[in-house]
Amino acid sequence: MYTLDPQQLTAKDNYKFMSGSVVPRPIAFVTTLSQEGIVNAAPFSFFNVVSSDPPLLSISIGRKAGEMKDTARNILSGKELVVHICDESIVSDMNETAAMLEPHESELDRTNLTTVPSTVVAVPGIQEALIRMECTLHQHIPISNDEGAPVSDLMLVRIVQYHFSENVYDPATKYLLMDKLKPVSRLAGNDYAKLGERFTVIRPV
Repeated sequence: MYTLDPQQLTAKDNYKFMSGSVVPRPIAFVTTLSQEGIVNAAPFSFFNVVSSDPPLLSISIGRKAGEMKDTARNILSGKELVVHICDESIVSDMNETAAMLEPHESELDRTNLTTVPSTVVAVPGIQEALIRMECTLHQHIPISNDEGAPVSDLMLVRIVQYHFSENVYDPATKYLLMDKLKPVSRLAGNDYAKLGERFTVIRPV
């Protein structure tokens, strides 16, 4: 067993160990709208569920040299976003949106994806995604390192509308069909994972 002190490691090494240990991670494929009306799209794997009452999600958006990414800046200015669950059918296009572009450029121009109007928020969604959730900003928590420099922006966002494809939602049972959704998760480096084998463990009472 190797025992390592994170205080003695570089931020890069801590990232490698965390992203390689906390796996698989769901991917939030997020669209936002700039003040100039540009649709920004980007994937984030520091993402999860926070609460069901109210329905909250968490998305951590790293900064680059202390500067906010377009997604974080757009969420703070517009207070709205759409979170999509990445599935096998859109993973290649999703990956294209990870490119570092200027704020006036839309990452969706690099893809074959199309937008669809939302019903509650002004930010459009991605039509090809099997699940999308319209959200509003609930809380912004800036994260600083030990030197006091801002390094990431933790966004707690509230779901205000669900959109489920007919292929992945059973209205009779109100269950989502994982075999139809085929979600993709993030591992470390350039690696991703499909759903894979599933098994059931009965929770004790």
